Amino acid sequence: MYKIQTLNAISDVIHQCLSAERYLISSEEPVPDGILVRSADMLGKPLPENVLAIARAGAGTNNIPVDECTRRGVVVFNTPGANANAVAELVVCGIMLGGRNIAGGIAWVQTLKGKGDEVPKLVEKGKAQFVGPEARGKTLAVVGLGAIGAIVANAAAQGLGMEVVGHDPFISVESAWSLSRSIKRRDHLDEIFAIADYLTLHVPLTEKTHNFINADTIAKMKKGVHLLNFSRAELVDIPAVKAALESGQVASYVTDFPVDELIGVKNAIVIPHLGASTPESEENCASMAACELRDYLEYGQIKNSVNFPEILLGPGDGSRILVIHENVPSMVSAISAAIGAKHINIDNMQNKSRKEIAITVLALDDHPDEQLIAEIRALPGVIRVRTFEAD
Repeated sequence: MYKIQTLNAISDVIHQCLSAERYLISSEEPVPDGILVRSADMLGKPLPENVLAIARAGAGTNNIPVDECTRRGVVVFNTPGANANAVAELVVCGIMLGGRNIAGGIAWVQTLKGKGDEVPKLVEKGKAQFVGPEARGKTLAVVGLGAIGAIVANAAAQGLGMEVVGHDPFISVESAWSLSRSIKRRDHLDEIFAIADYLTLHVPLTEKTHNFINADTIAKMKKGVHLLNFSRAELVDIPAVKAALESGQVASYVTDFPVDELIGVKNAIVIPHLGASTPESEENCASMAACELRDYLEYGQIKNSVNFPEILLGPGDGSRILVIHENVPSMVSAISAAIGAKHINIDNMQNKSRKEIAITVLALDDHPDEQLIAEIRALPGVIRVRTFEAD
């Protein structure tokens, strides 16, 4: 039986993948084989000795010690796309909030409390200060056309009647197929900065994208642009955006990531990180994370890992050995030699690498004994060895 530790309250939908017959699930489990986590901070805390995998019910993994996990052969999963619809809906809402100054208007109405019968007259007199343009016919630039960006682009083009341009040098085939033919692709960011009335960010946070929106990039944008950030707070240089809001270069900044510097700033619309806060999204993320754990623990499949290569196996017949090792020369031959010395035939083999780490999976005709496993584990560069038997 596999033991799973939960670090946050998580939807009961996980039991559809993690059956009671094979899994013991508890928030107090001291020696887990797998961990399910949402927002709990695992940084700086001891990593359980026996843990084989961690699944984050969400996209970001900055609350998980990924580098340490990699060194110890712990596979870290996330759930890309599971909350895509929830976030995309809020982005579309953000287009309206930024362009029409709806939030400002709602806040102003609260000041009319107690005016009695004068309220309708005061509203008609004061509403002109909140006039804003329609989205139809305006240009939306979508930077990043993954699961969320693609939904936003299609909704804006097909539902709102916007002119949509997209930029994504790493777009997947799946995302490309999902895009409306009306969406125009641009290879250079400067091209879309110059024409965008609205610009929304859907890229991961990396060293290259940190403060991606800054004083220099803002200066290249069309004056009065509406900027939306529902990806990561650190993509945007806050002092630069504040200065641009004050000068009018940026008409509004709509973000799902509150920081103290933005609270109370005129035309900064700060949403309390509600992008994935829907029951549907939470269930989708929990279900995907649970199934990722099950597939790895039971037969070694790796999909949506942030630190290991993809290994798509599915259940198999016979015996299987999975070896996590350093990505160095002669590892595969050394593992194969150890197996051959035991006169065991290798029926099939898969080897994949990701940066400094690699995984070799071997399907065997015979069951490997403990001595063989110990010999493979002792090879220089081997980090972890697991075995699997067909049910």
